[in-house]
Amino acid sequence: MARLPVHPFVLAADPGTGGAFVQFLPFILIFGIFYFLLILPQQRQRKKVQEMLGNLKTGDRVITSGGVYGTIVGFRDASVVQLQVAQQVRIDVARSAITGLQPTGSEAAQAEGAGKGKK
Repeated sequence: MARLPVHPFVLAADPGTGGAFVQFLPFILIFGIFYFLLILPQQRQRKKVQEMLGNLKTGDRVITSGGVYGTIVGFRDASVVQLQVAQQVRIDVARSAITGLQPTGSEAAQAEGAGKGKK
């Protein structure tokens, strides 16, 4: 069996000379992709929800995480909101349980009008 000639240059190459940065480059790129696709949008959403919870006022129509629709009629303290869910029916819920605002009559009409204009 014949032997292939081996150049001295190939024998002198050290497999560990790629450097630490080159070895970690794929991990850095994957972290960057995760940051921009998952972490950053989640932080923006959390900031938006915290801003919405901080700007709640009496008369706002809201929905809770349990699916209860109601109108804010008062605040017990910084973390408890009193909702009116029906005439003569009021419940206390945690401020953090409020997941969104419901549009008022005029806002709903504007949104509906804008939706019809796109068709």
